[in-house]
Amino acid sequence: PAGPALPRVSIRIRQRIPGLLDADLDIPSRGVTAVIGASGAGKTLLLRCIAGLERGAEGVITVGEEEWHARPPHERPVGFVFQEPSLFPHLTVRRNLEFSATRRKRAGTATQVVAARLGLEDLLDRRPERLSGGEAQRVAIARALLTDADLLLMDEPVSALDPDARREVLRYIVDLRGDAAVPILYVTHDIDEVARLADHLALLERGRVVASGTLEEMLTRLDLPLSHSEDAESVIPGRCSAWDSEHRLVSVHTAAGVFRAVSDDVRLGSPVRLRIKARDVSLALSAAEGTSILNILPARVAGVSLRDPGKAVVLLDAGGARMLAHLSRMSTESLGIAEGREVFVQVKSVAVLA
Repeated sequence: PAGPALPRVSIRIRQRIPGLLDADLDIPSRGVTAVIGASGAGKTLLLRCIAGLERGAEGVITVGEEEWHARPPHERPVGFVFQEPSLFPHLTVRRNLEFSATRRKRAGTATQVVAARLGLEDLLDRRPERLSGGEAQRVAIARALLTDADLLLMDEPVSALDPDARREVLRYIVDLRGDAAVPILYVTHDIDEVARLADHLALLERGRVVASGTLEEMLTRLDLPLSHSEDAESVIPGRCSAWDSEHRLVSVHTAAGVFRAVSDDVRLGSPVRLRIKARDVSLALSAAEGTSILNILPARVAGVSLRDPGKAVVLLDAGGARMLAHLSRMSTESLGIAEGREVFVQVKSVAVLA
């Protein structure tokens, strides 16, 4: 049976300068809510207003039962991670962390626990100049956690890192997502980060939140630009049901059925997030035989958008899981793809990201 609904964090911010920011947003009390939008959409401004760093912002911010909008910045229980770590250069990692912990009267064990969670135990006696970019950003995240915040704000925290450091930091944020007891509002322009990290998604355009909802819904809404982009993808949650070490193949039980994907070792029973690019999905009217494709699952066409020249964007319902397929207009017409049509989804195992 479904558990009780999570309490919400109501965030409503308005800016007196016309046309700059007029955002209305409601997010869950746990997990990661990603805020995406084009450059200049107001993403960073939204976070700064929530933290109380923008003079002239008006509106209401309610976190649980508490209202924040009348509080000065230093009295708002937020942790803020910026693009640059901004560590105290004259303090060791340990002292940087203890400074944040002391502000909220959380020292000692709490510092050690957070340091261990972010893999910082061997770095505690180093100063910032001896840290790599990824290590410094992990310290910045740990420092934000130690403020005992009710809300974590992250403003493109991996955008300034090289690809290896970016992957390293994202891995730690993914781990935090599952056990952080506070909501995380994560600003990015990178859809890859969104698909890896987010539980919920808000789309910001010209200072306004034009749509928000669960990640699975938002990525596949035919009325939003996300489903029409070249990098459009579906995210399907599941659990590892088998691991074939010889072929490096994981089987993942989902609402749509069992998917198989080429992957690193995955522990049995552990949660797995599958990412499937819309361009890697093909459709058939009957289940193929004698094929190299390992994932062939029944689905129903839930919608078709023909707004893109020469291309159809097809929304599929596979046992309640939402999937996207990008097809040519010719293929769509020849197969008679229309809402309500029963089809088979085909995805190569090497095209599924687990």
